[in-house]
Order: sequence, then structure tokens, then C-alpha cells
Amino acid sequence: MSLYAIGDLHLHFGSQLKAKAQLTDRVWRDHERKFRRWCESTLSPKDTLVLVGDHSWGRNMAEAAPDLEYIRALPGRKILTRGNHDMFWDAKKTARLNEQFAGELRFLQDNYYPYRDYALVGTKGYTFEGPFRADRRGKILDWDRAEEAHAEKLVERELLRLRTSFEAAKADGYKRFIMFLHYPPTNIMERESAFTRMAEDYGAEQVVYAHCHGETRFHDSIMGTLHGVQYSLVSGDYLRWQPIKVLN
Repeated sequence: MSLYAIGDLHLHFGSQLKAKAQLTDRVWRDHERKFRRWCESTLSPKDTLVLVGDHSWGRNMAEAAPDLEYIRALPGRKILTRGNHDMFWDAKKTARLNEQFAGELRFLQDNYYPYRDYALVGTKGYTFEGPFRADRRGKILDWDRAEEAHAEKLVERELLRLRTSFEAAKADGYKRFIMFLHYPPTNIMERESAFTRMAEDYGAEQVVYAHCHGETRFHDSIMGTLHGVQYSLVSGDYLRWQPIKVLN
């Protein structure tokens, strides 16, 4: 019985919408088969796999259905968090998704899921990603202040959802937490954020996130241990489609 995590599968069995990287970068070639083969050879029915957002390019449930079926058929218990490209997932209707896929898929938002004596908590998250103005050496000189203000509002919304997740687990007696985000907890200008502070305030032992694609983006946020919290990037292309083991 182990806990694994990976993000950014960007499946498109029912949609023609794909990012350019999936058309050109070698790491994305046949990635669905590589990932499924790893799962089928490694995961047992007692294992738990957390999929940290951007599951499907489907623009609605009809287009996303084949992608969710692909995930449903994988071994073990599957828990999904919402990503920025998951247009099939209406944030206000997470309970409906959990009813629709009861016993097959679990959708993590405004709730939590147990794993041994841990509570798995999470939300999509958000972080300001620019636009930035940089000099020839890559040093950031300025950024879009209006977009930053908009990002702050989205961060506050996601913090509320994350706090709801933590508090629900606390109310049921949980004292150990693993926190899942789709977006990284900090952007390239930050050394800490409201998300890192919330992780520390609630005593989360790990923060697991995705969203950062391509070698130039893999180190946009925290990796390793900071203030006693372990931070792990689990974007699929970073992991080469082999989920990390979060807990035994």
C-alpha cells in the first residue's frame, strides 16, 4: 500500500485541442502508453495515485469522458485535483462529480481524503506568472501590475478552498497532512507565499505540485525541504511519466 503522485497528463482522446509542446517535444510522444504501462506494472489495487491537475484537453464533459475513462481504468484508488486546463470540471460542482464517479474517481476540492493516518488536502492553487520584463541577462526588471492584482484575487479564492480542506480534516481529528496543488506554491520572484505559510501553519509534511513544463521551467518554484516541509514537482514530463512515491 503506497501513495503516488503525478500531474499534467494532458490527455486528448476525445479532443483535438493540444499544446504545441505535445506536438513537438519528444518526451510527449506516446506518453499515454508509457504512463499506462508504468501504472499497470507498478500499482496494486491497494495503492493510491493522486493526479495533480490538467488531466484532459476536453472542453466539456463529453470531450473529457474518454480521458476520464482512461484514468478510471488504471489500477488503484485515483484522486484528482483541478488544473487550469480542466475545463470539464466546474469548480462549483465538485460534489456532483464525486457522485457521478462514486467508487471510481475521487475529486479533491473543498474536502479531503484519508490515507492511513494522513489527510490528503488540496486545491488548484494559483500564482502570478507575469508578464515579466527582463534584461538581457534574464534579471526581472518589472511586471504587469494589473495582472498581479488580478492574480492576488485568484490566490485568495484558492486559499479559502484550501483552508476548507484543511479544516474539514482537522474537524475529523486528523493531525498529519499532505498538501496537493496544481500550480506551484511560489512563482519565480517568490521565496515564500501564502500557500507555503498555510502549509507551515497547518503542519503539512509535504507539498506536491505540478504545472511547470519543460526544462527551463522545472525550477520555477521550491524543490526540496524548506522550513521543515518537503516540496516536490510532479509534472509528467519532468518525471518522464513515472509517478513519485509520496509515502509508503
